[in-house]
Amino acid sequence: MSTCFITQPIHPEAVRFLHEQGLRTRFATMPTMEAVIAEVGDAEAVITRDLGFSAEAVAAAPALRIIACHGSGTNRIAVAAAARRGIPVTRAVDANSRSVAEMTIALMLAGARRICPADAAVRQGNWGFRYEGAGTELHRKTLALVGFGAIARHVAQIAGHGLGMKVAAWSPSVPDDVFAAHDVVRVACIEDLLVQADVLSLHRPASASGQPLLDAKHLELLPGHAIIVNTSRGSAIDTRALTEMLKAGRLGAAALDVLPQEPPLPDEAALSCPGMTLTPHMGATTEEALIRMAMMCAHQIMDCLGGRVPAHIVSPPA
Repeated sequence: MSTCFITQPIHPEAVRFLHEQGLRTRFATMPTMEAVIAEVGDAEAVITRDLGFSAEAVAAAPALRIIACHGSGTNRIAVAAAARRGIPVTRAVDANSRSVAEMTIALMLAGARRICPADAAVRQGNWGFRYEGAGTELHRKTLALVGFGAIARHVAQIAGHGLGMKVAAWSPSVPDDVFAAHDVVRVACIEDLLVQADVLSLHRPASASGQPLLDAKHLELLPGHAIIVNTSRGSAIDTRALTEMLKAGRLGAAALDVLPQEPPLPDEAALSCPGMTLTPHMGATTEEALIRMAMMCAHQIMDCLGGRVPAHIVSPPA
């Protein structure tokens, strides 16, 4: 009987499905790579979430036949090391797109209306917070999207049709007709996008170099009232430069669901930064998305172990 090793909790519906298909499941005792390396053993399949799966973990699993990523980002999985052994790495394409898009809108509104500091003020007895500065109405403001994949398209639809925002995007790889179909203005270069952003939302995958897509020079191009939202990857933005600009009053607000290091260290500057809303990488954490992602992983595993080519295999880096 084959075993599926699972690095972090997944939806019970998928675990039940794997058992019904005749697979055993084992969970890591701790959500750490050290535990995974020590415990993966003879597993033929792995499901991993944001913990990833390192080259050392691949080497520690001699019977491994597939690594299924419970999400769309595989930057923490040793895809090249797996490919050298002929082990496919799959991802859960579009399974969480709507949930992450709705989280993006929630963070956008939280920043515009100062929801988190308002909540804290009321709990501290400061009802007068309502007189300490006005929020921002998003209607007719410009939403600038960095990237225009599935999540960004959902964001554009909600913001454009629901909030009445003007939506523009930069994405070199997306064809013109996709922008036209979503009634989104295509901007040729990221610099031209930044200067017009009332709200900037990041939707690009992490760079293989590890360098932030938006550094201090890019942030300087934003209007002083701009709100920044990041639900993509923590490495997409220079968080230290962002924090410094917020503290200096040179940006309106920021709302981050992702950070360069997760969980953050106690001395992470963003933790004490005014105007910064932080959430613990929970954009995809809805009941609906968790079921879709886990079930997609489970079906990909059954396809692989059954001799079929699973959907959404990730190509190793060139």
